[in-house]
Amino acid sequence: MLQISSRISRRKFAKLSVAAMSAAVTPGLWLPQSVAGTLASQPPLIEFGYGDVSIGSVLHQTQLENTHDVLMNMGEDSLLKPFRQMAGQPAPGADLGGWYNYDPTYDWHKDDAGFAPGATFGQWISALARYHAITGSQETREKVLRLNRLYAQTISGDFYDKNRFPAYCYDKLLLGLIDSHQFVGDRDAFSILELTTKAAIPHLPGKAIDREIEWRPGKDQSFRWDESYTNPENLFLAYQRGAGDRYRELAIQYLDDSKWFDPLARGENVLAGKHAYSYVNSLSSSMQAYLILGSEKHLRATKNAFDGLAAQSFATGGWGPDEMLRSPTSDDLNASLSRTHNSFETPCGSYAHFKVTRFLLRVTRDSRYGDSMERVMYNTVLGAKPMRSDGRAFYYADYNFAGRKVYSKHRFPCCSGTLPQVAADYRINIYFRDRRGVYVSLYLPSSVRWVQDGARVSLSQNGSYPFDDSVSLEIITSATKEFALNLRVPEWAQAARVEVNGKRWPDSPVPGTFLTISRRWRSGDRVDLQLPRKMRLEPIDSRHPETVALLCGPLVLFAITDDDLQPTLTRAQLLASQQTGTQLWETSARGGTLRLLPYVAIDEEQYSTYLDVK
Repeated sequence: MLQISSRISRRKFAKLSVAAMSAAVTPGLWLPQSVAGTLASQPPLIEFGYGDVSIGSVLHQTQLENTHDVLMNMGEDSLLKPFRQMAGQPAPGADLGGWYNYDPTYDWHKDDAGFAPGATFGQWISALARYHAITGSQETREKVLRLNRLYAQTISGDFYDKNRFPAYCYDKLLLGLIDSHQFVGDRDAFSILELTTKAAIPHLPGKAIDREIEWRPGKDQSFRWDESYTNPENLFLAYQRGAGDRYRELAIQYLDDSKWFDPLARGENVLAGKHAYSYVNSLSSSMQAYLILGSEKHLRATKNAFDGLAAQSFATGGWGPDEMLRSPTSDDLNASLSRTHNSFETPCGSYAHFKVTRFLLRVTRDSRYGDSMERVMYNTVLGAKPMRSDGRAFYYADYNFAGRKVYSKHRFPCCSGTLPQVAADYRINIYFRDRRGVYVSLYLPSSVRWVQDGARVSLSQNGSYPFDDSVSLEIITSATKEFALNLRVPEWAQAARVEVNGKRWPDSPVPGTFLTISRRWRSGDRVDLQLPRKMRLEPIDSRHPETVALLCGPLVLFAITDDDLQPTLTRAQLLASQQTGTQLWETSARGGTLRLLPYVAIDEEQYSTYLDVK
């Protein structure tokens, strides 16, 4: 076991840092096409802080509170148990179970529990830190600080040697610690990170290693499934947040250039056959290489990769059936509708998707990245089944012709780590700003606060979109100020309309762009946005035009089926579907009325994402 240095003695951690406990908190097409001209002609848009944005949407808030409650009620001895066991320390408390357990006799051929011991700990710390940044909850902050100090006493190289996923686990622990520093003001987080890095580095491959490549002699095949190529993102963030230059150098060391980013930057589609979530997640590393190093190669690689992802995505925005990226020229996506129920690794995939679309939107100001984010949000993760305290978690969205929402057969799988982070991150996906004003990327009941040229300004959204066409926005400002309000106009919104204080705005909204409203704003000014949600059909791919999904605005409408027989419909019948309730659509089909629901409204019903039409 690694000994805690004299700089941070075991006694200091045991007593801990009452000072740290009282430390101040740091303030803080539907998918895009390549942007012509220079890759980024303006500085990136700025993210708002977690505490700058509040959300009034019941769907979003329920998911946040559910995940937070599960994490807060986990026993601390149980959370630390695999770390203590792998370090050879006494390990009191009950096992959490599932993947989180440590089992030295684990056999990947037949066992499930023990697959990834301790792997989600860092993600849970990160989610709790972000929750504190949102709410100011002192109970949450104190739990983060206690857990960090308890974890610090377990740091050991044995944890990485015995683990199938040393790079993956290091990456999550790194993120939890830098989020603790950033969002709960943990003064010892960087010191704990130094000890973690010292313990981890000898057990990492030294460079990005592709999955399935053997690099750990004497280990079985399950030890090849690590994801070192995703590490640069959080290493760059550690450097950016002040953890030290070594993290920048480590980030560069683990960039997967020769086999991944270089061909992508040249326009070669090398996505097919890659593990879906982790390789899409690695695109956030290339975006950090652009933001930190100014590497346009990595921005170009990310944009090209995302265009390649667009060509193989479902209508929901999800991708990667059976966790594998596919060739856009193959029939794999269509075949998956009858061959698998594991269509999209939902919490993990959406977490990766939101990050890369957020980075690309900030850098390019291309509204279609917001369209993509919106589609994934409403049609996948916002409809995930809630986390359970016994480790049950939602893993795969099912786009099979006979699909259902079910819990994963695994307890505490990887998606139990990302769902709490997704739930916290909705806030930082809605609004962005530059010195001239604010950008609205997502439409949901919420508000954002900022200071514009010395005036305190808030912008509030109301309405039931995307379940109706209307979004209303109101400005409250401490002084009359001129600034730009930039509203995303979805690419499908062909007849959008904007009014300011009841009068038609002279500039017509252009689908697939941000509409800029520049004026002197006064407190009480109101903007009304109409986004007509016409019905439309999207085929699974160009080779199967008869296999279609029905959409209304950003929502995929899932056909509710009572048996394994596909309803027989024509295109005209599907397009004639009418909204008969807040979250219910209906149309006539042979044999009766077909009900269609958005993903967030589906519970136990059997459904079909795609239908074969005449």
